[in-house]
Amino acid sequence: MYKYILEQAGQINWMAVTSLLTFFFVFVTALVLVFRKDANHLEHMTHLPLEDDTIDFKNQIS
Repeated sequence: MYKYILEQAGQINWMAVTSLLTFFFVFVTALVLVFRKDANHLEHMTHLPLEDDTIDFKNQIS
């Protein structure tokens, strides 16, 4: 059985395998980074687009 598997290994599309492994590596790394983030930091980042702390540059120019 192993001899048959090793004979067929030459017909594997290595570019497809490499891209699949790269995708899974990046995906798992992103998941680990997201779940390791501090909850306070994530809460702060979720409210950033909604906060009205914009600077009015028209009134700042002298």
